Amino acid sequence: MIPFIDLPPLQIGPISIQAFGTMVAIAVIVGVLISRRRAHRLDLDQAIAEKMFSWLLVGGFIGAHLFAVLLYFPSSIRSDPWILLRFWQHLSSFGGMIGGLIALWLFLWRKNVLLTRIKRRAYFSHVAYVFPFSLAIGRIGCAIIHDHPGSITDFPLAVSLSSDAAQNLLSSVYPSSTMAEFASNFSELGFHDLGLYEMLYLMLFLIPVFLWLDRRQGSEYHFATAFVLLYMPVRFGLDFLRISDATYAGLTPAQWMAAGSLLALLIYWIQKKCLSPAC
Repeated sequence: MIPFIDLPPLQIGPISIQAFGTMVAIAVIVGVLISRRRAHRLDLDQAIAEKMFSWLLVGGFIGAHLFAVLLYFPSSIRSDPWILLRFWQHLSSFGGMIGGLIALWLFLWRKNVLLTRIKRRAYFSHVAYVFPFSLAIGRIGCAIIHDHPGSITDFPLAVSLSSDAAQNLLSSVYPSSTMAEFASNFSELGFHDLGLYEMLYLMLFLIPVFLWLDRRQGSEYHFATAFVLLYMPVRFGLDFLRISDATYAGLTPAQWMAAGSLLALLIYWIQKKCLSPAC
């Protein structure tokens, strides 16, 4: 099994450097660099791409925070309403996607006069291509701090429960009776780390597929469609391993969003087919 990593914040005077925040910053920088390089290769307007990503970052962080607080931690609002304005706390990847999409739509709507429909689609696909690279790096941060712990297991890629730090983490999400039940076997057991699993999937499968598709078809390929088809079913399945997330009718907010995304894509395909002369 994978050893439990416990990285405390790096304290430099009054400044506390957190591992997760550092990885999020790196994810943003890498995303911008990949965007610049690809935009140049595909002859996309660099100025438009830069402004577009500024909008995406603002909208993404706002959406990530509000989605997390409203759907994952709604009870915290009653005790501390100001949490809605602390955008550096409680972030959700799906909230970031929603906020980013809204910001992207607003940006492209403002540029509607300057951009043709084909160009708007190219910029949208460009964003969908870059996003998994940043998401994968962000998931490294999730894996480092183990903020998405799953069920106890003997799976080889699980994070080991042999250390006191790992057991203390699980104690915060598992009832004491459950922890006592497994206590005698902690040296042989671990827990599913959903941030780690998603990071591995993105880096070992989804990103290589995107790189291959980009070399073959470039801006002509609909990477948003590919992302929905390749990411959403996996995320839907992985969330069944979570143990501490809020659920609605038995599904996590991420599962509802994943299922909704797949349904929206199916409806889009049906409408597109029925609008064609062959329908």
